[in-house]
Amino acid sequence: MTVIQLSESWVVTAIGGPAPAEIINRPIPADVPGSVHLDLLRAGLIAPPFDGANESDQQWIGDVDWRFETTFRWHDDGTERQELVAEGLDTLATITLNGVEVGRTENQHRSYRFDIGRALIAGENALRIDFAAPVPAAHARSEEHGARPHVNHHPYNALRKTASSFGWDWGIDVATSGIWKPIRIETWSVARIASVRPLVDVDGTTGILNAHVVIDRADALSAGPLRLEVEIAGRIATADVAAGEASAHVRVEVPDAELWWPRSHGAQPLYDVAVRLVGTGLRDEAWNGRVGFRTVRVDVAPDEQGSPFAVYVNERIVQIRGANWIPDHAFLTEVDRDRYARRIGDAVDANMNLLRVWGGGIYESDDFYDLCDEQGVLVWQDFLFACAGYAEESWLAGEVEAEAREAVTRLSPHPSLVIWNGNNENIVAYAEWPGWRQKVEGLTWGEGYYRRLLPGILAELDPTRFYAPGSPYSFSSYVSPNLDTHGTVHIWDVWNTKDYAAYRDWTPRFVAEFGFQGPPAWTTLTDAVHDSPLDAYGTQMLVHQKAHDGNLKLERGYLPHLPKPATIDDWHWATQLNQAAAVRFGISHFRSLAPYNTGSIVWQLNDDWPVISWAAVDFEGRRKPLWYALRAVYEPRLVTIQPRDGELAAILLNDTDEAWSGEVIARRVDFDGTVRAEVRVPATVEGRGAVTIPIAAQLQTPDDAKREVLVVEAGGIGRAVHDFVEVVEQSLDPAPFGIEAARVADSVRVRVTARSYARDTFVLADRGHVDAIVDSGLITLLPGEAHDFLVTGVPADVDPTVFAGPLVLRHAGDLRTAGD
Repeated sequence: MTVIQLSESWVVTAIGGPAPAEIINRPIPADVPGSVHLDLLRAGLIAPPFDGANESDQQWIGDVDWRFETTFRWHDDGTERQELVAEGLDTLATITLNGVEVGRTENQHRSYRFDIGRALIAGENALRIDFAAPVPAAHARSEEHGARPHVNHHPYNALRKTASSFGWDWGIDVATSGIWKPIRIETWSVARIASVRPLVDVDGTTGILNAHVVIDRADALSAGPLRLEVEIAGRIATADVAAGEASAHVRVEVPDAELWWPRSHGAQPLYDVAVRLVGTGLRDEAWNGRVGFRTVRVDVAPDEQGSPFAVYVNERIVQIRGANWIPDHAFLTEVDRDRYARRIGDAVDANMNLLRVWGGGIYESDDFYDLCDEQGVLVWQDFLFACAGYAEESWLAGEVEAEAREAVTRLSPHPSLVIWNGNNENIVAYAEWPGWRQKVEGLTWGEGYYRRLLPGILAELDPTRFYAPGSPYSFSSYVSPNLDTHGTVHIWDVWNTKDYAAYRDWTPRFVAEFGFQGPPAWTTLTDAVHDSPLDAYGTQMLVHQKAHDGNLKLERGYLPHLPKPATIDDWHWATQLNQAAAVRFGISHFRSLAPYNTGSIVWQLNDDWPVISWAAVDFEGRRKPLWYALRAVYEPRLVTIQPRDGELAAILLNDTDEAWSGEVIARRVDFDGTVRAEVRVPATVEGRGAVTIPIAAQLQTPDDAKREVLVVEAGGIGRAVHDFVEVVEQSLDPAPFGIEAARVADSVRVRVTARSYARDTFVLADRGHVDAIVDSGLITLLPGEAHDFLVTGVPADVDPTVFAGPLVLRHAGDLRTAGD
């Protein structure tokens, strides 16, 4: 096979639509892979799309038809087949080679392969790809085929294109066009390996690899016999492929195979797999990949309480501590392996063991799944349908089937991938969202995909993984899809309408989505928002707040808990703190329900641009207070104080293999450190177990609720602090600790020593220096306790005392003074 990569000498031209006069018909250098927005930005023809209010000024880009052109040289090498391989075109493209149309595409989420032998010439060739404007195309198709309901303002559901590229309640509206994955010429003879599905199983101590291989033949009528070889762990198995056959199956057994485990359950051994096709005229026709031996099942069988959603790997239950994943950049080609590694590192460092790839995004690159394989991070993959009705007629269904088949095949080697999910919120929308069913009356809306097409494709191509028709889903057609006693739930009534204490109104078996908003780090925010003076309701600030009534919901959310902020600095700290407190409260409650509850997946880990959102890590990679709260509440071993039958109880959770035994100390403590009452009890928690310990009566009722807390400690498991009243009611000391900030080697150590109760102490490190990172956060101290915050990334010429400043070193108590 000969390969010609087509990554050089591209230009892009606006050929139709409302492009400015200085841009229309002007060739602009283009990067491939890339996006027209980035090409315009590099050429100095648009301002940075994420900055200020530029989003609205650049809406014309999605209304314009764009032409990409390049030339390449080719010589006749005597091969039988010549093909153009486009791994990803975004989205409605017409491809012309030397004036001959060779193909059309309608789907960003799949690859295409076109025979170009009739158009290819020896010497210089001219390749042109015309992209139809995505926004008007989406509207036109929606009108032509029947408008179906969707969230947000563009009918993204009429195209097989990343839904969130049209904007979301956390996402910028940058409807992109371009060649977003590699494109190349391949010339070959005799046969080639078209695809490999290396499915695994485990039988006792033996790993079983079933390699399913699809073969393309250059001339199907006269194709001769071939031999297929599959090698793993030094063992080789072969299969003869008869003349004319286009597929083969090879089984290889690996004795004493090491099992692949999710993180905190074991190691992640990966086995190299080589698939080789051998025959007359063939040379170096091979596929290489990796697999991990493990089994997966999800228990959804009805029980006396409803139906669970319990994930088992190698027949051991895994308590899920996860986050939802969205595309990590609004311009997808900006996400490389290093950026994936940083974000997945954020998940791992926060004690997460699962990422859910959300259905309004993309099937991520192999780098994402490779890194999850290596790190032991489970992957739940949505098929790409979200919050909308989708046509099931042939104009869309054919692309949906081709896309799903390719995605299932491509991702089949990855042991981290354990769940396929049919859609995000479409079934619950049909069942329960006001007006939704009326809008799809008489129209198809996607049910056939979720209940027939997609499970059928998985049954055919990859029956080794679990399939859920949707999320949320109760695994019954006769109960609410979002019933907390069944399957998976999404909890959004809290963010939208209620105080976060209402998380305790839910007793979910498994939470697949829930979350609370907060702004990004101060530097991330102010690098993009330039209102003067900076204001929560400033023009540019609201461009970077996509949620409906988002700032009003932030205010409604913090007012029961925190004093009303007096300044924009305090608004920023209060909303970040309240986001962290809300999610910490929810997960503590959910985890306390184990084993009835088997997991939670917070919305969301990451951002795709600088925005006020539900993310734990902002677009610039700065970890928000929420991230530190997640790391603490997702610790495998956790102590939490929860109401039980009208009383308080301590729940000890031990999500490790080793049992714990020790003394549990419960104290009622005054803010000045005085111990009002204390009780000690022995306890044992088995591996992967939980224990509930009632709180003694003398500890449950404070003498002065405004000045006392309940503290429960279990050495080796953790500590929990229960505040009898909210911050807004507490008599917190506005200056509860002494501070020492000093340089230690290449870092700055900020030592705080509590004189009185110090609640949720945090270093907003980027406010000390834009590159600074702090190792810990949301630290609560009792009088006499000290904590060292280690701040890295601080240049040598920065005064370390800036990290002790009042806008950098914050705590919950400083909001009382600020707000009074």
